[in-house]
Amino acid sequence: MNTVEKIYQSASSISEFADGYFKYLCQVLAGLDLASLSQLVDEIEETRRNGSTLFVAGNGGSAATATTMANDLGSDIIRKTATEEPIRILALTDNTSIMTAVANDVGYEGLFVIQLKIHYRTGDRLLVISASGNSPNVVKAAEWVKSQGGRVIGFLGFDGGKLKEMCDICIQVKTLAGEYGPVEDVHLILNHVLAHWFQNKLKRT
Repeated sequence: MNTVEKIYQSASSISEFADGYFKYLCQVLAGLDLASLSQLVDEIEETRRNGSTLFVAGNGGSAATATTMANDLGSDIIRKTATEEPIRILALTDNTSIMTAVANDVGYEGLFVIQLKIHYRTGDRLLVISASGNSPNVVKAAEWVKSQGGRVIGFLGFDGGKLKEMCDICIQVKTLAGEYGPVEDVHLILNHVLAHWFQNKLKRT
């Protein structure tokens, strides 16, 4: 039984369950490695200044976060700051024609790596989002970028999985295996922290 299930078992109402869930989420947030977050900001800043691209990939809820990041760190920053040096960010989850074609013709595991073979250039980065750290299509994408001498950033969960050892920078949301909700919640919070940081930073430059 994982922590969220235990919270449910001890709750007599949705209010008690929500209270327990929120308290647990605060504990998980408190366990984040903020030094890694600082390194990630430096990585994104270098990508921005060099005009390189930050690619983002994930499945399911992580795909939704990838899409949100592309908006919040991309067009939203331009709209709110009028910067002439935006963050070039592209979610590999957003072209349904390519995604369905690759999944149908090649296999789902090639979903992201084939897009990277088209768009990736030296100096670009890949940000992988995966609670388990073991999603085959995300692992393949990370392996390919590493084979090109590129850098991989991870938003991971649980024990970090295979991706933990492949990432140059890793922000791991440490929970028990299977606790997807809290991990995905924190990944989305991290997106908003980054978005608000850069929105305010770029207003002053």
